[in-house]
Amino acid sequence: MRIFTILLIIAIAMMFIGSALAVGPGETVEYPDGAMGKVVFDGRVHAKWGLKCNDCHIKIFPMKKGELSMKITMAEIYAGKLCGECHGTKKAFAANEAGNCGRCHGRKAR
Repeated sequence: MRIFTILLIIAIAMMFIGSALAVGPGETVEYPDGAMGKVVFDGRVHAKWGLKCNDCHIKIFPMKKGELSMKITMAEIYAGKLCGECHGTKKAFAANEAGNCGRCHGRKAR
């Protein structure tokens, strides 16, 4: 019985390890190497709109060891992939509309 309990605790811990490594709803993460300037993802803004981490992870954004496992490009966003699944539809501001670039690019973390 003791071994079963230990294995159960380990299994539960492994299920939540990815969440512990992710950017929480009150945090930001910066991607500094964008051609148009760094991109700041603000978890607080997304949480304000009622989104939860698992709304996008891992359905839209595959993760590998707690980090984003692909490069995000504007071509993919404009094609309705990745961020474009919301920021190219009526769910959120459109990434391809004039004046919206600064909403992601060149922002400062708050």
